[in-house]
Amino acid sequence: MKLHRLLEKLRHAVTRDEGQGMVEYALILVLIAVVVIVVLIILGNQVQNVFCNISGGLGT
Repeated sequence: MKLHRLLEKLRHAVTRDEGQGMVEYALILVLIAVVVIVVLIILGNQVQNVFCNISGGLGT
């Protein structure tokens, strides 16, 4: 009888999907963070030059 209950609990633990939505949101956030980091690495110098030009134009 106890073995049957243990197997039932194990089956329930394996088949439940309660945390699936949270994991999906976390994966999306990680993907967005990776894309932002890659874009900043690629375009970082260009963005810095734009801010330097604006700062120079303002006279600060």
